[in-house]
Amino acid sequence: MKSTMRILLIVVALLSAAAAQLAPAAAAEPRRPNIILIMSDDMGYSDLGCYGGEIETPNLDALARGGVRFTQFYNTARCCPTRAALLTGLYSHQAGIGHMTEDKGVDGYRGDLNKRCVTIAEALRPAGYKNYMIGKWHVTKSAKPMSEADKHNWPLQRGFDRFYGTIHGAGSFFDPNTLTRDNTEISAYADKEYQPGQFYYTDALSDQASRFIAEHKREAEKRDGAKQPFFMYVAYTAAHWPMHAKPADIAKYRGRYDVGYDAVRAARVEKLKRLGLLDSRWQVAAQDGGNWNDVKNREYETRCMEVYAAMVDCMDQGIGRIVAELKKQGELDNTLIFFLQDNGGCAEPMGRDPKQKVLADAATIKPLTADYLQPDMIPKQTRDGRPMRQGYGILPGDADTYAGYGRAWANVSNTPFREYKHWEHEGGISTPLIMHWPAGLTAVETKTEAKDEAEGRLFREPAHLIDLMATCVDVAGAQYPQTHAGKAITPLEGVSLRPALSDASLNRKQPIFFEHEGNRAVRDGRWKLVAKGPAGAWELYDMESDRTEQHDLATAEPERLAAMVGQWEAWANRAQVLPWIWKPAYGEPAVAVGGAKKPGKKKRAAN
Repeated sequence: MKSTMRILLIVVALLSAAAAQLAPAAAAEPRRPNIILIMSDDMGYSDLGCYGGEIETPNLDALARGGVRFTQFYNTARCCPTRAALLTGLYSHQAGIGHMTEDKGVDGYRGDLNKRCVTIAEALRPAGYKNYMIGKWHVTKSAKPMSEADKHNWPLQRGFDRFYGTIHGAGSFFDPNTLTRDNTEISAYADKEYQPGQFYYTDALSDQASRFIAEHKREAEKRDGAKQPFFMYVAYTAAHWPMHAKPADIAKYRGRYDVGYDAVRAARVEKLKRLGLLDSRWQVAAQDGGNWNDVKNREYETRCMEVYAAMVDCMDQGIGRIVAELKKQGELDNTLIFFLQDNGGCAEPMGRDPKQKVLADAATIKPLTADYLQPDMIPKQTRDGRPMRQGYGILPGDADTYAGYGRAWANVSNTPFREYKHWEHEGGISTPLIMHWPAGLTAVETKTEAKDEAEGRLFREPAHLIDLMATCVDVAGAQYPQTHAGKAITPLEGVSLRPALSDASLNRKQPIFFEHEGNRAVRDGRWKLVAKGPAGAWELYDMESDRTEQHDLATAEPERLAAMVGQWEAWANRAQVLPWIWKPAYGEPAVAVGGAKKPGKKKRAAN
């Protein structure tokens, strides 16, 4: 009897011990995810394979297939304000960068992140995140600081622990200006930490991102295996001008665009429909920028798009290396990856003037030393001593050329929409958004009918850059601050995108607003109000039946038009869009609406 009792007591003790060991694991909170926010530059809505394009993007397509693609995600139509809104969760004017990095004399257009906002890195740091920034910064007017104090808006001063990239917004891919590691400007050719066989900026960004991931894991293991999550912001400059690419990448696309603008657009339209991204009711915007039958220098035109495609392809290869490093470190399943673009395709005529020019006298040029710090957005010469050449007909791709790919190809990039970077019509502000988080994705029935290599879940509610901060704070278990460094912080504008992972509504309470260079818009549910220029006529579109903005309903819906104009004006007043800096001042002269004149407003001071 005593023996039996002793055995029972031993069994109970062992079961109790086992339960005690299992209880903490069962009650443990899910590990907070790593977050990687990847953004490309100057790309159109349909350039990626998973958004209708012919460019080879297998790594992004795979992320889309295993995640969620947003069909109506919006940026601000331009690089600087997009970066300000993305980083802060505020409209760009509220963060101080309503235009570019120049001070226009009013708070919404100071050209510098203000102290009334925090970056995602600053918001996540108190929650235990380590923060990394790689690539294009472009949210400070101090790209060439005269003192350390001028670096107050550099990445390390705005919450990031490590930085590798460029402070300025554009430059040569073979010799970028303002290249910086942490807080120190460096030369790509004298950087002891990174010496590839050939320096190419897109590759350098991908390689540095992969390196930071590996280093983060090693440092975490040194801390007794502590699982410190990280936030990483990777801002590529591909495929912003200049059209620079490596020869092997260009070769992949040789001959692919010989069919011309219309044929490439037509193929994209069919693929967009197959993917469930283009409603058959929508009338595709007309071809703009040139007729292929009239192109005399087809070698030049096709080369421009070949190089552009090669730039996107190289970026996708680099994203593949980042994903591979996450897999290697066992972190892919619990990493929330975003991919998006900063504005629509770029129609700017950079370097395409028929009057060709050479930027330096070849007879006086000498090769540059390895430690030379490139000062210019457009270098006057290459590292090996060749003068920079610009002009229509100079085949792009090599380091001694500097040009964009032109309006007609930008129109192809923006298929099926109107307009381009700068404007608030869909071609200027529509971006792919891919969300990939295996550990956070809820299984739901896929609603797309797409049967394609990019098949995956589609999320169709409108969303905006301002939502990225809200999402990061949400999934990180962080708190968006009311004050920071002794300053009151502007309340968050966006909503979390986390519900999209379970195909639930975002429950947005307010419309989405836009303004850039006097171009302006409101997106409220199915309706969009939009205008070109500070005195342009307001146009009204039903985005469910006409997302390509082909049928203006301003005259047919006067009450809705007036209500939405009032919404925009109320937002403009509270979000530091006004006082108006563009001429003519907003409301002067009276603007035409649906063919009628809208009463003018009291003139505001133009700054």
